[in-house]
Amino acid sequence: MNKPVFAIKPLALLCLSSFSAPLFAQSISSLDSSETRFNPIIVTATLSAKTADETLASVTVIDEEQIRLQQPKDIIDLIKGQPGVDFSSNGGFGKTTSVYTRGAASDSTVLLVDGIRLQSATSGGASWQFLTPNLFERFEIVRGPRGGLYGADAAGGVIQGFLANSQAQKVNLSVGGGSFGSYQVNAGVSGQHNSTRYQLVANQFTTDGIEIKEGEGRRGYDNTSVLARLGQGFDSGADLSLLMMHTQGNTEFVGGNTDYRLQVLGLTASIPVTEHWLSRVQLSEARDENTSYQGSRSNFNTKTHKLRWENTLWMDTHEFILGAETLKDRVETSSYAEKSRKNHAVFAQGLFDFNPLSLQTNLRVDDNQVYGDKVTGGLAVGYAINHEHTLRGSYGTAFRAPTFNDLFWPGSGNLDLAPETSHTTEIGLRGQYPTFFWDVAVYEAQYKNLINWAPLPSGLWAPQNIDRARIRGIEFSLGAEVADWMLKAAITGTDPIDRADDTRLQRRTTKSVRFDADRTWGDWSVGGTLIAQDSRYNARRESDKMPGYGLVNLRSRWNFAPEWSATVTLDNLFDKDYVTTRGFGGWDYKNPGRSAFLTLSYSGL
Repeated sequence: MNKPVFAIKPLALLCLSSFSAPLFAQSISSLDSSETRFNPIIVTATLSAKTADETLASVTVIDEEQIRLQQPKDIIDLIKGQPGVDFSSNGGFGKTTSVYTRGAASDSTVLLVDGIRLQSATSGGASWQFLTPNLFERFEIVRGPRGGLYGADAAGGVIQGFLANSQAQKVNLSVGGGSFGSYQVNAGVSGQHNSTRYQLVANQFTTDGIEIKEGEGRRGYDNTSVLARLGQGFDSGADLSLLMMHTQGNTEFVGGNTDYRLQVLGLTASIPVTEHWLSRVQLSEARDENTSYQGSRSNFNTKTHKLRWENTLWMDTHEFILGAETLKDRVETSSYAEKSRKNHAVFAQGLFDFNPLSLQTNLRVDDNQVYGDKVTGGLAVGYAINHEHTLRGSYGTAFRAPTFNDLFWPGSGNLDLAPETSHTTEIGLRGQYPTFFWDVAVYEAQYKNLINWAPLPSGLWAPQNIDRARIRGIEFSLGAEVADWMLKAAITGTDPIDRADDTRLQRRTTKSVRFDADRTWGDWSVGGTLIAQDSRYNARRESDKMPGYGLVNLRSRWNFAPEWSATVTLDNLFDKDYVTTRGFGGWDYKNPGRSAFLTLSYSGL
């Protein structure tokens, strides 16, 4: 079922870990594209370089070519409608956005940037709306619990973005503009001298925005982002790399505006101790900072320091990963009595290949300063029916940690809160062929001790462990090359039920379809995306219904001269009005209508 270990090991030594992949992109591109186009290599699912059929998980990869073709203005443009992925937004560019993986709450999806967790310790969720797509070359979406590998908050899944990582000696420049008074400028340089590699990328995006509330005028957004890398390889095979991503700007909302800042810093060392043992250490810092102005000024600044040590050992066709990490969250605000908490963890994983049977097990123990010990883990079994078809089944557990807001909010914080817990069972079948693949999965997830607001005996409202949920779903994905067209399809059915009253969880859709088609011939490429989603409810108990919608996006690229190209995108072709969130007054948060954007790019020496 799996490749023999002697075939995997050279690649694994380069891109094994989701956080120590200095040569990850180069390794992928060096393989025959026919081997990886429909069966891509993924590291997020198992912390190991595995093809999609070997992960025994439900996975999706968005590669560099897809990002270049679609020219997205934010990350949501790439991931919405992907299998098992839903979202809600408070009005387009730079506005508060929630991502629901398999119907789980937004704070139950872990966002990683080159292996570094990026989230707010106050709200618990990630600031998806502020990430700059132009800084990334790849995204991996892993659906289902990954608590045994990543700890807290990985109940719905994990989405990892890999920042641009080129060692080619080149200069990249682009400038673009379009609807809503939007413009973007991007510049980058990369190269390698002997065993030293470097990369620097800067991006500026500014827009007047849209009228997110009827009659309130446009709400603008600006974003300045920088990516810097420096790496050094050694004759022994060891590697040392330094990474920095910094994003800052301002976004306007109804009644005010927010200055924001996201930043990740990472120092990673990879050491091949022996031919069968690779050791990696990463020291990282992540910041999520917001200063809002709405009548008065309020600060919510999160800083997370993490030290992670990971060891991979190969024994014949089997693989073992042992590791430990220590993490400290700190909130810089005057609102809380407690401003920091620590978490220590140890974890282990075994990947066993008994062809045609394969087995994956993982276990993690977290010791948190606030809520104590939590144990999570997972078990997956795969059976290669034949060379093309793999049957898989899995069971996994996860938990979501109470946020600083839940625990320490002045006047209502509840120190007695326990973590939310969940367990998920999944069965899947994948067909893998030279020019196409298909994958189908069905699952059921049970959530307990969900945190929600309710009155205490004193009459004070506070967060409490009172809710339960049951989410069932089916996901189907397909990729194929037909008559020189690259086709991808995703169909998702979700039944997200609040067990308190057996009604649908708020702001989740039950049906979603995405279809992508792209073709390249000569110097031209054309493509389009269709996204359709069913209705959803803005409030609990299936009240305040919001209708479903369908969107069509078109794109075209012309390589009009060596090293030069022009790209045109036309989003929301039919100018559909659609809404995924409503405000407290019952008004709609409007999303962008029809828009066009032209980008001129240069890539050369």
